[in-house]
Amino acid sequence: MRDQGRNPISNGVHPVLLLTGYAAVALAPLGLAYAEGLPPRGFRDEFSSALALVAFAMLLMEFVLSGRFRVVSSRIGIDLTMRFHQLIARSLMGFILIHPFLYTTPINPALPWDASRQLTLGLSATSFATGTIGWVLLGVLIVLGIGRDQLPYRYETWRVLHGFGAAAIAIAGAHHAIDAGRYSSQPTIAAFWLFLVGIALLTLLVVYVITPLRQLRHPYRVISVEKAALKTWTVVIEPLRGQAIRFEAGQFVWLTLDRTPFAITEHPFSISSCPAERSRLGFTIKQAGDFTNTIGELGIGSRAYVDGPHGNVTLPGRDIPGVVLIAGGVGVAPIMSILREFRVQRDLRPLILIYGNRLAEQILYRSELDDMARVLRLDLHLVLSEPPPTWDGSVGRLDKPVLTKLLDIEANDGWLYIVCGPAPMIDSVEDILEELGVPMHRIVSEKFSYD
Repeated sequence: MRDQGRNPISNGVHPVLLLTGYAAVALAPLGLAYAEGLPPRGFRDEFSSALALVAFAMLLMEFVLSGRFRVVSSRIGIDLTMRFHQLIARSLMGFILIHPFLYTTPINPALPWDASRQLTLGLSATSFATGTIGWVLLGVLIVLGIGRDQLPYRYETWRVLHGFGAAAIAIAGAHHAIDAGRYSSQPTIAAFWLFLVGIALLTLLVVYVITPLRQLRHPYRVISVEKAALKTWTVVIEPLRGQAIRFEAGQFVWLTLDRTPFAITEHPFSISSCPAERSRLGFTIKQAGDFTNTIGELGIGSRAYVDGPHGNVTLPGRDIPGVVLIAGGVGVAPIMSILREFRVQRDLRPLILIYGNRLAEQILYRSELDDMARVLRLDLHLVLSEPPPTWDGSVGRLDKPVLTKLLDIEANDGWLYIVCGPAPMIDSVEDILEELGVPMHRIVSEKFSYD
């Protein structure tokens, strides 16, 4: 994902402070170990211990990164937060899996005259067991995370197993470090590990217990389910009491429909209604082979719960003269929220919308987009890859020839480019825009899936 501008309704930590704090926590055990003043061992032994100390601290911070905490993600975007979480996890697997094989010090009982444990590795049966459990579980958890889409069970099952597996790794790792570690057995560093493990387990409590409880206190109900286009539906919900959540046009939520929030059956959907319609929240949902295949059968009055808002495909706080909006398929949902807010606010900054689909029947909100083109400074381009004989719009995919034809990059200097759609389409369009000379910081996108 590219530029992640500030969302003014969220009180997130500045990215520089986040990175500084992350580095400080990751390196803290090294500083604490150095402060102990223990006599050094050989290079490989000290390097192995350093790898383990830093990697375990980073592993425990993974719990915070993956917890959807807006104080962490609102300034940099949850997309970037989750991507960082995944990449760091894969690096940690290498660090932690290799570290036992670097030691040259023999595994023997502690010697009476070796109070600093310089000459032996004090690995008891229990610390060997917990180290092995954590070591194996980490590899399994990361491999299953990478191949999640190929697993023979539902995402919700994977998510619960992922959470409890991570908790087991944290507890086993802490025991192994404190019981077997030369440095981690020191009281100061042991207390540091117990503190971080407590924070990690607390994040799981928030995700699996506290957040669902908060959602139960603010239920919504489905008030309409209408077909919007081929295999695509518009679902509108409203709170049973009070106002809906505050959000900015372009943001998304994790939405639970016709289930209790404790079921963890939730999915990310962009809000397609605009903030001015805050009494209700609208979503544009495409049948995609999972639970969405029955979205048209959702009953009026069904309970709904939301976790959010999240996301940084937003405009407030950005100093821009105009916006280019590029959408593929149901990716037009957050763009509709942005356009609807432009209409309500009577914002007459120039807009270009390039909206691609395969078939004419898949075009969402066609008449509303035509109306917006008349009341806004909106240059609307509908693109079909398989057009009917009577089609008079653009033909093709959202590839370089089509985008080059429809965009004048030099004339749109300083504009913001928002890209929404399937992940492969986003990657492709971003690469094309860069090739055409659009600076990376002027491209904004958000994906709900990761490799």
